[in-house]
Formats: sequence, structure tokens, C-alpha cells
Amino acid sequence: MNPWPKHPVIYEINTWVWLEELSQEYKSPVTLDEVPREKWDGIADLKVDAVWFMGVWERSPAGIAIANQNQGLLQDFWRALSDYRSEDNVGSPYCVRRYVVDEHLGGPEGLAIARRELAQRGIRLILDFVPNHVAPDHPWVINHPEYFVQGSADDARNNPASFIETEGKVFACGRDPYFPAWPDVLQLNAFQDGLRDKVIETLSDIAGQCDGLRCDMAMLLINSIFERTWGSHAGQRPATEYWVDVISSTKKAHPDFLFMAEAYWDLEWELQQQGFDFCYDKRLYDRLEHDTAESVRLHLCADLAYQKKLVRFIENHDEPRAASTFSPEKERVTAVTTSTLPGAKLFHEGQFDGRKVKLPVFLGRRPEELIDADLRDFYQKLLNTINVPAIREGTWHLCDRSGWPDNQSYLNLLGWCWHGVGERCLVVVNLSDASAQGRVQLPWDELMGTSWQMTDLFTGQRYERSGDEMCNPGLYVELPPWGFHVLTSWLPKS
Repeated sequence: MNPWPKHPVIYEINTWVWLEELSQEYKSPVTLDEVPREKWDGIADLKVDAVWFMGVWERSPAGIAIANQNQGLLQDFWRALSDYRSEDNVGSPYCVRRYVVDEHLGGPEGLAIARRELAQRGIRLILDFVPNHVAPDHPWVINHPEYFVQGSADDARNNPASFIETEGKVFACGRDPYFPAWPDVLQLNAFQDGLRDKVIETLSDIAGQCDGLRCDMAMLLINSIFERTWGSHAGQRPATEYWVDVISSTKKAHPDFLFMAEAYWDLEWELQQQGFDFCYDKRLYDRLEHDTAESVRLHLCADLAYQKKLVRFIENHDEPRAASTFSPEKERVTAVTTSTLPGAKLFHEGQFDGRKVKLPVFLGRRPEELIDADLRDFYQKLLNTINVPAIREGTWHLCDRSGWPDNQSYLNLLGWCWHGVGERCLVVVNLSDASAQGRVQLPWDELMGTSWQMTDLFTGQRYERSGDEMCNPGLYVELPPWGFHVLTSWLPKS
């Protein structure tokens, strides 16, 4: 494998559900080592750089039993599956019993074969790592209770939702500081030296099975956050950061191994400094869903070195399905936006088909839904668009835009461009439900003195404009509500 690309395209697959549907399609159990060749070819046709197989590790029977007693979870299961049965609860992939590939999915040998199939097609493999907690039946509970945040008998008596007694000790349930504890997992102690050493050993084993990790709720392990969450229960704060120790040790043996952080609370920059290659850009997602185009523009004014290490998305397994969140027009423009910015791009299996049901991660199957053929065609064009060298390896620039005193609709327009060797691409989006007009100023002085022909990759329409005008006062753009242009094939006209 060559080194990771600068702006990788990542495709998340719910592994258990995907294999269940393949088993139904082929009328025979399908595990990772038995996936038909045409299915691997279909993934390769998407032109993605990596597949994230979400949820391959061994599920917890104890976690399943706890979940089956949780009325809130059961209601979620019924909402997602009208014919829900208890056997559909296969356990949360974030309630890990052991970092061994679940035998139901094909075990370690099955994963190795799947990785080889992907690698033969130039696709890398990403797996999960859950640093904050493990299942209550994880071997460490018996063999290494010192790895966990522990409490007293008073804690268990006074706060039974957050502390449980097992194996003669009181353990804290996993949590973040803003929500009640998760009842099916036990909290690891990020301040415990022995745990850090064991995690480094565990990651060394995992790094031999894949090319990168998506680290669940990574910000919870930052010293200041962990100390605020657990106080005296955590013990003395260490001199070094958890992620600095873990990532640096792993990368000594595996220099090209990729670490991707699920991150919130505006802690992305801090996690980048601690060694993460990429961090979720949840702030962009929230602004695209709820805020104005100007708020998105301000977000994109951040330092480019920071933006290059963000993961852009409009859907993953933690968020509602894009087709249920956005109107069809808004989904398309937000997908164009996130996919043509610097940084990693994350897509979720089912997103291209217009699936609307957000599936609880506990469930091993999902409901049947109609495929949106038009949306699938759109995403195929989009994936082809972002596969061009200018966006893959070129230089990105946020463009200035302007309007007129009696027409402020230009504030709903955003534009940016990519410039590679002999190739240019300009993206302009209207992030509003009203038509917008404005001028987008291009940073390429070499355009001046010549007229240029451009082609919109989505509509095929050609435009001819003066280079002088495009640089100053700017390319005139008029877009309908939630409209967009992706202009490429810049050819000079004599």
C-alpha cells in the first residue's frame, strides 16, 4: 500500500447488518471470508480509499442481557424494526468483550481474508477502538480490576445507576460528564499506568489486523476531561496525556497507521496536537443542519493545517440518516459541500440509497427500504467528482464573494476552489431555501487576459467567461434554493 492520501474517502459499513443482508441475498450464511468477489468490486467502484468495518469485535452476552432490560433501548428497537424480536439484539459493538473478531462475522481469519480482498483493490481497512470502557464480562474485570475506575460500597448504594458491584468490587459504569452512565459497560481508568501499557499492547495487536482506527469518544481520555469527570475516583493525574502515549507508541512500530477521533466539544485541535491524524468535524455538520451560510463560511476560515485533519460528513451511525434530516435538495448541496472541502470525507453505507431509518447499533438486521435511484446516481457523480487529482492532491482556497447594496442574497453563497497540475475546480453552493445571486472572486491571476470555458460536472452545461471578470469583480453566479455548481474542465478560448 502507498501512504494514505491527503484527503481520504472513508466508507463506513455496519459489518453485522451488511453480512446479514448478504446472507439473505445469497440464501446462505456469509461471513467476512465468504463475501462474493462482486461485492468487493462494488465497493471498489465507489472509489473510496478505506472501508471502516464498524463493529467487528466480540459482542458481550452480559451487555445483551442488560440491554434487554432497558425499556428506552427496547422502544428504540421497536421504532427501527416494527417486527423486532429479542434475537435481533446482537449486542452493542461499543460494549466490547474482547478485541477479537466475533466468530459470527468470520473470526480473525475472516477479517484477514476481507482485508486482503480490499487491499487487492487499493482499499485500506479501518476498525473501531473503544478507549473509555469495556463490557462487564471483559477478562480484565477479573484479571486486572486495577484498570478500572472503582468506587465504594456507599457509591453502589447511593448511586446504583453509576456504580455496580461485581466480583467483590464496586466498579463505575462508563459515562461522559454530560449524560447518565451507560449501564452495560465499565469505566476504564485512563490515569492508570498499567492500563496505558496494556492498551499499547492491545493496539499493537490490532494494528497488525488493519490500517487505522476510529477511536470512540476520544475526547473523554484527555487528562483535563477525565479529571473533571471522575475527580478523586481516578487517582492522581499523570504527567503525560493518554493519547500522546498510546499513539506515539503505536506509530513507532506502524508509522502509517491512521488514528481517527470521534470528537466533540470543540476539542478537535487539542486531539490533533496529541497525535490524531483526523478528527470528526461535528461543528460543520451542526452548522449545515441548523445555521446560516455565513456561519459555515466562518468555520471554513480556520487555519488550513487544522482543516486538513478534519473528517467531514452528513451521516454516520451516530447521526440520523441524511435522507430523514434534510430535504432532497438540501442533502445534495450539503453532500457536495462536505465532500469537496479539505480533510477526510466519511460516507455511511445506505446513505447513497436514501435510507431513512437510523438503526440502533445493537441490532443485527434492519428494515427493508426503497432505494432512491436518483439519489444513488447523484452520489455516483459526486464520488467521481471528488476523485479528480485537483481535489485529491491539489491546493484548496476559500473564495471571497460579494453582492450589491439592494441584494444581500450573496451572503447565502459560498465558493472555494482547488488547483492541481493543469487542473482547476470551482465549487459554489447556495446554502439557503431562497435563490441567490453574487460574485465569486477567483484567486488565479493567470486566468486574466483570456476567456475560459468551464463545464458543470453535474449538469454537463458549459459556460464561457472572461478571466478578467472572474478575478475582479468576480464570476457572476445565480443559483436556485439549495443549488450548486461544480465547475471543471477549464479550457482557454482564443
